[in-house]
This record gives sequence, structure tokens and C-alpha cells, in this order.
Amino acid sequence: MTEFYVDLHVHIGCDSTGRPVKVSASRELTFENIAKECFYKKGVDIVGIVDAASPGVIDDIESLLDSGEMVEIPGGGIGYKDKVVIVLASEVETLEEHKGHSHHLILLRTLDTAKAFSRKLQGCVSNVFSSTPVCQMPARNLYSMAMDIGAIPFPAHAFSPHKSIYGNCIRRLHEAFPENILSSLLAIELGLSADTDLADTISELHRYTFLSNSDAHSLPKIGREYNVMRLESASFDEVIKALARRDGRQVVANYGLDPKLGKYHRTYCPKCDRTFNYETPPVVQCPECDSTSVVKGVLDRIREIQDYPVPRHPEHRPPYLYQIPLEFVPGVGPRSIDKLIERFGSEMAVLHKAKEGELAEVVGEKAAGLIIQARNGTLPLVAGGGGHYGKAVIENG
Repeated sequence: MTEFYVDLHVHIGCDSTGRPVKVSASRELTFENIAKECFYKKGVDIVGIVDAASPGVIDDIESLLDSGEMVEIPGGGIGYKDKVVIVLASEVETLEEHKGHSHHLILLRTLDTAKAFSRKLQGCVSNVFSSTPVCQMPARNLYSMAMDIGAIPFPAHAFSPHKSIYGNCIRRLHEAFPENILSSLLAIELGLSADTDLADTISELHRYTFLSNSDAHSLPKIGREYNVMRLESASFDEVIKALARRDGRQVVANYGLDPKLGKYHRTYCPKCDRTFNYETPPVVQCPECDSTSVVKGVLDRIREIQDYPVPRHPEHRPPYLYQIPLEFVPGVGPRSIDKLIERFGSEMAVLHKAKEGELAEVVGEKAAGLIIQARNGTLPLVAGGGGHYGKAVIENG
């Protein structure tokens, strides 16, 4: 068994013809560029590209396969340079009856599976070319449609205040899904602003594997959150075994930002332009102006619906390790990041393996010390909210 770095939620900004896919994402996020970023800079072994049901992206994949630049591999997935494996996926938005919209990830084993899912989507969305198309059906129908072709669905960023199953729709999964789907469900994506300690205060989630993925909208954000999986090899089938915790395959660690750094950790009042970092959660209306038109924080939402005041982790739950990516470390800019990657080979190597003295040789003692603090989770943080990231702070500036 080998341990692999895995990020299963990365968006496409546009296809090779220039047609927009994820409008809010960087146009540098093409199918090919994502593979190159993982190979040359990030050190991510398995990456999930979640706009693979878009016909324009499907055309790009076919071109890359025809040219020999990439290959379909046994066990499912697209291989790049014998190092990076791309898991094809689709993010879809559903509409619960009278209960709001939520996003879901559908993992697709092969290009043929992606084509079949794309054809099914065309009958229920207005624009299949766009990222996260709005599907005019509840999540249970989407999951049944996906499972019928052998795809693997699960909730995306499950607690975010905008368009997530817990954050925007329901208090308990059985409100959205029948038991046959719940018993087949393998995973829950935690999303930015949540972690294992928060999610494991909800008892119904103990049966599921947790995923920490980046939801990257730009190349530098790839691997901002990721998972370490113990697999026999890098492939779709092996990833699914890890989600099912079968045959010794498993997620052995979740890596992500401290939830305080997330954009929606605490409740935010747009009227007062204030994030309520210090009030005791849950904050469900503005303490300043009494408005209930607030952006409810992930922490505040979980406090509303939790079963336990402290987490109760099941035996299978791996550690959730806080990690601050290099771009979040104060004083470490793009040029320093390029130098570090050139020296150590990838951002993963910088974050996990490089010693403080080695880092100091590249970026100086102060920056090296901050990178080590980020690795150890000891950088002081100010919580984010209302769409604004939290930030790491340095004493005396």
C-alpha cells in the first residue's frame, strides 16, 4: 500500500475553445493545466475535476487522449505522465422541495461514464456546458440517476451557508434521502470552514468517510485542502474502496485550513458589515441591528443542529490536520513560493518534509519560522465570515 495526496474538487474555468465553464473561476483552469499544476508544482497525486460532464470539457479530454498526452488507465481515471491521475466528476445543483438549493459531487469512473451522465443532465438542466448546472429536481432523484450508471454521488461542502445540504436545506439527511440511498452513500465533503471535530458532533455522520477538498477556483488553490489515502495504486476504483473503507484502503488523514480561515466560519451581518467572532455561537441574528438577514456561519449552523456538545469520533475517523498553504503564510509571496518549489520539488514537499534550516536557506529565517508555525498549527488566526477569508496574523505586525 502507498499513501497518495488526493484533492477531489477542482473546477474548470474554460475549455480549450475559450468557452467559459465556471464563470467565477480562473481561465487558467483548463483540463490540461490542472494536470500540469499537480505534476509540476503541487505534488497532488489524484485530482478530481468536477466539470467533466460539460461537453466542451469532454471534447478536450478526447483530444488529449487522441494525442497521447493523457491515457485512460485500468481501474478508471485519466493518467498524466505516469504520475497524476485525474478522477472525472461533475458538480450539480439540486432544488429540494421548499427547502433550498444544494451542491453535490458525482464521481465518474470513465470518459464513457462522463458522456452518459452528460446526456442525462441535458434533459434536466438549462445549460449543460456550464459548471454546477442547476438541476430542477431534488437531490434524491439526482443520486438515483447517477447510481443507475454506476456513478458515485455525495454532498459537496455540506455545511456552507450558500447551497449546501445542511447549510441551506435540511437538519437531517433523512429529510432529503431515503434509506436505500443513505446506506449506499460513502462520503461527505466537509468544505471550507468545517472540520472533523465540528462534523462529528452530528451523530448521523459517523457512518460516513469525510473528505477535505479544495473546491479550487484558481490554480494556486489546488491542494488548499486535500486527503491522504492509503491505496494499492492510483485509480478511480482504489479511491472508491478508500471511501468505502474496504480491503485495507482508507483515508488516513484529512488536511485543511483551520476552520477559522474559512470564508464562512462565523455569522456575518451585511448591513453592519461585521463578522461576529467573539459572540457565543450560534449567532442567528445580528446582535447590533437585530437583522435576521445574516450569512449564518458554518460554526453557528453546526451548533444549531448538533447532537453532542463535543465531538464523538468513530473508530474509523482519521486525524484532521490543520495546514496553512504557502499563499496564506504572511510574508511568503509568489516569488518565494516559486523558489521553494524549485528547491524542494512541490508545495507538498515544502509543507510536509522540508526542515526549517533548509527553508531558511531559500526564504530566510523569519519566513521559514512562519512556515513551520503554519505546519504546526501555531500561527495566530482571525476568523473569517460573510465571504471573507480569515487570516493569519503576526505579533508586532
